[in-house]
Formats: sequence, structure tokens, C-alpha cells
Amino acid sequence: MSELIDQSELQSRAARLVEAARKAGADACDAIAVTGVSLSVDVREGKVEETERAEGDDVTLRVFVGKRTAAVSANRLDDPASLAERAVAMAKVAPEDPYAGLADQDLLVKEFPELELLDTKEMTAEDLTQIALEAEAAGLEVEGVTKSGGAGASWRLAGVVLATSHGFQGSYMSSRYGMSMTAVAGEGTGMERDYDFDSRTYYEDLEAPAEIGRRAGERAVRRLNPNKLSTRTANVIYESRAARSILGHLVGAINGAAIARKTSFLKDRMGEAVFAPGIQVVDDPFKRRGAATRPFDGEGTRAERLDVIEDGVLRHWFLDGASARELGLTPNGRAHRSGSGTSPGATNVTLMPGEKSLEELMAEAGQGLLVTDLIGHGVNGLTGDYSRGAAGFWFENGQIVEAVSEITIASNLKDMFARLVPGSDLDNRYSAATPSVMIEGMALAGS
Repeated sequence: MSELIDQSELQSRAARLVEAARKAGADACDAIAVTGVSLSVDVREGKVEETERAEGDDVTLRVFVGKRTAAVSANRLDDPASLAERAVAMAKVAPEDPYAGLADQDLLVKEFPELELLDTKEMTAEDLTQIALEAEAAGLEVEGVTKSGGAGASWRLAGVVLATSHGFQGSYMSSRYGMSMTAVAGEGTGMERDYDFDSRTYYEDLEAPAEIGRRAGERAVRRLNPNKLSTRTANVIYESRAARSILGHLVGAINGAAIARKTSFLKDRMGEAVFAPGIQVVDDPFKRRGAATRPFDGEGTRAERLDVIEDGVLRHWFLDGASARELGLTPNGRAHRSGSGTSPGATNVTLMPGEKSLEELMAEAGQGLLVTDLIGHGVNGLTGDYSRGAAGFWFENGQIVEAVSEITIASNLKDMFARLVPGSDLDNRYSAATPSVMIEGMALAGS
């Protein structure tokens, strides 16, 4: 892949910026250089609608003058000295931040593990077109599907280099392949649509395009003729795709920045039972071929797998350098680079599976709502109050009875976490990985 991304050139850019910043008067600094190549194809009704190729380079220099900091970014690096001088001048007039600074040297990564982040298979527009067309054709073959909402396939290659003034330099390259298909079933005002997709680090791990298309078509057809539910309290099961959002709410609630700002409903719950006994949530930055796998974080610090929730008990916040200093804790390698600075966040976070299949969860619940689609973002991070639009299926005696839509489901995340029961069908493809989950006694608002 050296003809597409030259890592040595990225390393040179970052090193030149660091050197220029020190000469310009920065007490400390770091530079991140990122480059990427991406290609995507969208098709509809057997014809290519759009083919897009993008190539981009970006460098960001962050400087520290005492406890003052500033950052500048550029697409080209024609004059490192000028860029560095501008950053230092900006820092000198910036307000002081008592928590600003580079990572401690003893926390920096010294050895870089092999994580299988790069598949060297390069894709062409023709390759991606064939994948998208195959997925679309399979969706259209499903009985009841009346038209295609489009299909697409994509490939991306990225390179990252981070260099700091206290001696760290690290780099890695990563690849990503993806495809999706949207199917439409029914006619007129009775039309329903649904989709399926896959995204992987290695091409060989992708599901077959025909499988993606077939599932998209079947999902659309089974949503036809939905009914509304009357307002009630019911057991709710989130299929794995929808359950990822619940894991996302946990990730946001244990973000070190939110804890430091006291804007999380879990801010006082460290060391306490947040979930039922037996529930495990882990975060693993070294998961091979993982969607968020990386050898070092946005500050160059080392990380390890965290048992975030252990036997139901909250054990860790996600911390970068700044949030850790503010909280009086040690960073745990969860810094994400975000423009001018860093922010804490998860890597590959997984709600570990239970022992019961989705069908067994439905049988245990007896009757309730199976959520397959969520709408809106009605979650209050400070209180944990939860209210979202939903669609899916009503089931009785463990069997699906009818499709339902235009429902609002509501509760509080504290109660939802405490009553959450994970299924066995873990979908391990994405950075947030969950099985289906069951939550008893949620409020449903319908007609």
C-alpha cells in the first residue's frame, strides 16, 4: 500500500512540525498527521448512481506554553515554521487550562503489538459496483419487495502518525470494507423500508453481498401493515442492532469528561452495582481486526483491556490525560483525537452475551415488544431519563403476532441497566458490540 499512503512522509511531516514548534517557543507540543484514500459506489435499480473517490491529508499541531494551549491544522505543510509560530502566538494569548499537557512519559507506548488492522486488498470501482449490484439483486428477489432503496459498497485506507516533543512517535495504517442494501416493500402509503449492512477491517470477513440483500428484503417485508399499540407497560426486547444504542448511552455516561463536569447520571456510582449480577462490559483496544482497534491512543499512551462493568459493578471511567488530571486519576489510554485536542471515549466496547437466544428471551418474556428500529434521541445524560420512538413487533406466548410502529418507549437508564438481561446472539462486528437484550417493565405510549 506504500504507493497509496507513504507512512515515511507522514512521519517526516509530524517530526518537522514538532521541531518547528520547539524552535518557535513551545514548552511542549505534539503533531498528528492523517491521510486517507476512500472509494464508494452507490447503485439503484441495476444502475450506478454515484461513484466517489476521495483522498485527503491533514496535519494538526498542538502546542503548550505553560498551561496555555492552542492548535492549528493544515492540509499541506509547505512552511512548518510559519504554522508553528502561529500556533505559539495563539497559545500565548489563550486562557490557562490547569489540566492541559502532554501525557506523562512513563505512560507512553514503548512496544507496538500486531493487531491486524491492514488488509492489503485494494478495491476498484468495478469491484465495488459488482458487490453493490449483487446485494441489490438479492434484495429485489425477496417476495414482497417492490423496489430498491439503493445499495452501496465502499473501501477505505487510512494512515496515522503521532509525534510528541517528549520523544514519542507512533504510526499505523488501517483498512475498512463495507456494503449495504435498502429494500422497499408494499405500495403507496403502505410502503415500508428496511436495510442491512456489514463493515469489516478485512475483506475476507465480509458477509456475502447476497446475504446482506436478502436480509434487507426480508426485514422490509415483515414490517408491512403495522398496527399501533395502546399505551401500556410491557417487557421490551431490543434486537442486537437496536441494543447497541443502549451500550452507547453507558459509554457516554462513563466518559471522564462528563464525570468531571458532573453531567452524568452515573457520576457518583463508581464501585456500585449499576447492572444486575453477572453482567460484564469490556473495552478492548487490542481486539484483532476490531473496528476501533489501535496500538496507541490520541496522546500516545498505552492502554489495556478494561472490565468496565464487572459482575454488574462499575469499575472504570474512560479517561484521557485532561479528564484524569481533573479527577485526580491515572489516564487509561482512552484519548480520542478531536481537532484541537483530545477527549475520552471507548474503543471496542462489548456487552458480553448471556445464555439465552432471542427466541428464548421472547419465550421467557411471554409477551412484549421486540424493538428493531429506534427514532430520535430523547435521552437526558444528566438524569438518565429515556424516551425514544420505536418500531418493531408485538409478540405473545413468545411468538411474533404483528408488526407495530409509531410507539414511544420510556423509562430511566438507571432502571433499564438494573433490569437488563443479555441474550446469546452477540453481534461482534462493530466498535459497540451487543447481543439482543431484554428489559422488563418499560412504559409504551401508543394510540
